[in-house]
Amino acid sequence: MLKIVETSVRDGHQSLFATRMTTQEVVSLCQIYDKVGFHAIEVWGGATFDACLRFLNEDPWDRLRLVRQVCKNTKLQMLFRGQNILGYRHYSDDVVDMFCKKSIENGIDIIRVFDALNDIRNLRQAVESTKKYGGECQIALSYTTSPVHTIDYYVELAKDVEKLGADSLCIKDMAGVLLPEDAKKLVTALKSEIKIPLELHSHCTAGVCEMTYMAAIEAGVDIVDTSMSPLSNGTAQPSTQALINALKGSKYDPKLNMDAIHEAEPLVTDIVDKYVKNGLLNTKSFEINPNILKYQVPGGMLSNMIKQLSDQDALDKYEDVLKEIPKVRKDLGYPPLVTPMSQMVGTQAVLNILNNERYKICTKEVKDYLHGKYGKAPSSINEELRKKIIGDDEVINCRPADLLEPEFEKLKMDYKDIARSDEDVLSLALFESVAADFLKKKYNAEEVETDEFEMFV
Repeated sequence: MLKIVETSVRDGHQSLFATRMTTQEVVSLCQIYDKVGFHAIEVWGGATFDACLRFLNEDPWDRLRLVRQVCKNTKLQMLFRGQNILGYRHYSDDVVDMFCKKSIENGIDIIRVFDALNDIRNLRQAVESTKKYGGECQIALSYTTSPVHTIDYYVELAKDVEKLGADSLCIKDMAGVLLPEDAKKLVTALKSEIKIPLELHSHCTAGVCEMTYMAAIEAGVDIVDTSMSPLSNGTAQPSTQALINALKGSKYDPKLNMDAIHEAEPLVTDIVDKYVKNGLLNTKSFEINPNILKYQVPGGMLSNMIKQLSDQDALDKYEDVLKEIPKVRKDLGYPPLVTPMSQMVGTQAVLNILNNERYKICTKEVKDYLHGKYGKAPSSINEELRKKIIGDDEVINCRPADLLEPEFEKLKMDYKDIARSDEDVLSLALFESVAADFLKKKYNAEEVETDEFEMFV
């Protein structure tokens, strides 16, 4: 029997309309999803934390606690970027440890940990901390294709993941480029070498995802990620309802509560209609783009590149930039195109084309990457390029976080006037200025409400 992780309240709306679903909407869906019988509901992590603070004026920790209150039967899952946690740089081990601790205390059961470079060293602290505080740890391998990303490469990584102590393994196909035959071969190879459960996460952007899922299911994958329709397909995951119906009566039938699913459908439809109407959800997000298979570019990366080119009145350079991306990837040792590497590679490709000279201007992030500050590249970096950009600077070979001093207690002291909990300190650690503004407004508002209440007692 296949198990299903429902993603609509995290990756579904992150992929389709920039993670703008409100806590009220998330909670209203989760209290119904809890009756369905999902293996887990992905409710937190990824970009949800940043979006809550930056755009929705909501506390992400409050969201997690409220979801936990209404989900009594189903495991809650989050996405965690290894040493990057939910931010865009490496954080010290004490911050990673505390974030795992507080995530589990506030309601998370399964932490899915990945590293953009598949550098096992950047996963270790998150795995150890998740296990220490009683959570389940799933390690996700960022899937991509290149001369070095072979089946043997992923099998060896999977063995290392199992030794590290992961409870399960996920193939994270963030660009939706895993093809059915490749999925069959990969799942077969992994299942023959590891004993922990295997999950598949993909996106429908290229139009092949449903076929890939079926090939993986028949090859023995244990769990797949789906999203409740109509918060599915396009740049999101395949439809939960469609997959359930496709498997009905087979040996893979997940046997979920269809009455509960039908109860949730009108709410999901209303949410989608709301965001289409207010313009946050562009219906183009539901379109498929098979050209992604050619350039291996995730949908979110494509939209970001289009905006960068539009801002420079240079959309006519779009095809040139697409052709430049594989060249930049090769120069940088074939990093998988997932946050933050997708933004790094995409922006550098745009700069290379707009300046009519490759690497004439180089972003700080690419310079840091070439210094080794993000971890070990999957393959050899172009040394001529490295010397051109960073000269004779030292390149670190250790785990980048080994060079970081503890941060948590210092932040706690620095923000003792506005941080009222360890959770507040963690918000400040990840998104310092944004979280500081949010917390000032939050607690000032609470004090005003309290004063008004006392006046009328």
